[in-house]
Amino acid sequence: MAEEPTGKQPGYVGFWMRVVAAIIDSLILIVIIAPLMIVIVGWEALAAGAGGGIAGFLIQYVFPAIAVIVFWRYRGATPGKMLISAKIVDAVTLAPPSTGKLIGRYFAYIVSTIPLGLGFLWIAFDSRKQAWHDKLAGTVVIYEEDD
Repeated sequence: MAEEPTGKQPGYVGFWMRVVAAIIDSLILIVIIAPLMIVIVGWEALAAGAGGGIAGFLIQYVFPAIAVIVFWRYRGATPGKMLISAKIVDAVTLAPPSTGKLIGRYFAYIVSTIPLGLGFLWIAFDSRKQAWHDKLAGTVVIYEEDD
């Protein structure tokens, strides 16, 4: 188990607080994406399940991926995590993770999601509160220290 360079254990963010952060982030994305989709696709087509073609794909998948990775890279957290005073750090050094690790972490969400979300539930049982995507990317989510 990796320790902080000072030997002090960081405060790992647990399952329920991460659920709260995810809900906040999801609501923010919905507030941004839904109006864009209505403008691009139209309300009736959207209600009928139309995907919006390439524009819909960009708005629903590419924009959120870029936004999340940029927040992680430059703020250490998404708005939801910032509201609970949490940040993503390298699991070994507790320093900000590399951009490559953050991109890998984002796409490793697929691994956490596919088996009925078990990779996320793992947070509740792991000693360092790591989801599977954290383990794969070599990251942990910790509470920011008040300096």
